[in-house]
Amino acid sequence: MKTARIIAIIVTALGLFGAAAQTNQSGALSATPEAAPAADNGLSAMRRASEAKQYLFAFVYEKDDEATRAARKAFEAAVAKVTPEARSVVVERGAPAEKEVVEKLGLETAPVPIVLAIAPNGAVTGSIKGSELTEQSLRDAVASPALQQCLKAIQDGQLVVVCLQNEKTKANEAAMKGVNEIKADGWYSETTEVIKVDPSDPKEAKLVAQLKVDPKTKRAATVVLAPPGVLVTKIDGATSKEGLKAAFKKAAEGCSGKPGCCSPAPK
Repeated sequence: MKTARIIAIIVTALGLFGAAAQTNQSGALSATPEAAPAADNGLSAMRRASEAKQYLFAFVYEKDDEATRAARKAFEAAVAKVTPEARSVVVERGAPAEKEVVEKLGLETAPVPIVLAIAPNGAVTGSIKGSELTEQSLRDAVASPALQQCLKAIQDGQLVVVCLQNEKTKANEAAMKGVNEIKADGWYSETTEVIKVDPSDPKEAKLVAQLKVDPKTKRAATVVLAPPGVLVTKIDGATSKEGLKAAFKKAAEGCSGKPGCCSPAPK
């Protein structure tokens, strides 16, 4: 999937997961906001934030009108109050220096002004209309670590296998059998992301709930997700390569050819 499709699937993906985890749940951020250097454009700000393992809040606008000025004032006030360690950047959509980031995030036709919350791994974890921007909406756009991974993979057009298990769950090894066999398959290894999550981890409580898994589950669970944010299947206990391939085929048949969907699985 081309990266320019990212913005087109944000709403669907975030709809699956609900609002991103609260900042006091994510455990990923912890200091005062830091604005990007004045010379930064959107891409360089993303790179700096990624290198520093920081969140980036990007204010994207096109016209310097009254609505934009009001939204930007609200943005600057909200960022100043947000306590996690984060960066911010202002992106003028029509500026030549911003062409690459606009294409990368698929912002060509996005309604502006808009604020994007971008995780250190490059995943867009929140999209907020300028007129609806508040301090709380910024906080709500910060995702937990595993949710960041899920959204990044989905936005890259990959299938996602979430393995929910810990030292207390049974059938852990059996649950990983099919997953490991899929990852060892050359075709699937590049199109599938495997993410391990402890279902009892409080930082991941919202993600676990959205995946319809009991945080106190006694058996390992495996969930398959597909672009643009579809929960394909949930498997309790043992997995098999053939069973996962069937889930992948189901995902491909359900969305192949639609914007933001994964490539068809081989027959």
